Amino acid sequence: QVQLVESGGGLVQAGGSLRLSCAASGRTFSSYAMGWFRQAPGKEREFVAGIRGSGGSTYYADSVKGRFTMSRDNAKNTVYLQMNSLKPEDTAVYYCAARLYLRAVVAGGDEYDYWGQGTQVTVSS
Repeated sequence: QVQLVESGGGLVQAGGSLRLSCAASGRTFSSYAMGWFRQAPGKEREFVAGIRGSGGSTYYADSVKGRFTMSRDNAKNTVYLQMNSLKPEDTAVYYCAARLYLRAVVAGGDEYDYWGQGTQVTVSS
């Protein structure tokens, strides 16, 4: 069983920044591919960013490329999502997810094994 706990959400003005964190349990965190997803009201959940267990490769949705940066600290069992130049359309509940057993980062949320409870990000115009 892996527990994921997100933090760092909040209310920010357009153009501002936020940093989300996701702390994970488990002894083999470095083997987890991690993803950030978001879901806005009335919309489907969408992939935002992903990172391999080693942290060597990151992947981003086109809508956030150049503005968001995902990273991880395997010593702290934590992944981060640095969000800059935020836009009102970034408003959503953000979730982190873990995909175990050295599997690759994928965009399909159904392929992930564990999810956090989510953290709300609201960007005002």
